[in-house]
Amino acid sequence: MGRVILIRNLCIVVLAFLTAEVNSQSASNVRATYHYYNPAQNGWDLNAVSAYCAPGDPDKPLAWRQKYGWTAFCGPVGPQGQAACGKCLRVTNTGTGDQQTVRIVDQCSNGGLDLDYEGVFRPLDTDGRGYAQGNLIVNYDFVDCGD
Repeated sequence: MGRVILIRNLCIVVLAFLTAEVNSQSASNVRATYHYYNPAQNGWDLNAVSAYCAPGDPDKPLAWRQKYGWTAFCGPVGPQGQAACGKCLRVTNTGTGDQQTVRIVDQCSNGGLDLDYEGVFRPLDTDGRGYAQGNLIVNYDFVDCGD
């Protein structure tokens, strides 16, 4: 009887691990450019910056809109279009290791990320190379926003 319980518990652990692997989405060596959303100057209003996700998130509270820096998303791995709206990423500058958590508020077409300059790109670009090149090379992982 004890062996059956042990095997059942082991199966549950393996299943949980496989489920976590399927649900975790990440990409490496992705090009991240910058965009001037200027959320603070625009009242943290997604409509004011013509963000793609604005129609789906018009009633989100100010605290939700301010919680993380903003990004447009068109990465190689993860949901696209409206399915990406409101999700969060942990973005890591591959050159420096600096990290930021960001919220997807827009879509792009550069095959990567388009990070808000002041709130995300600049804090990640601690060595200034990203600004000089016009982009950073980053890794990203989808993470729980904690909302």
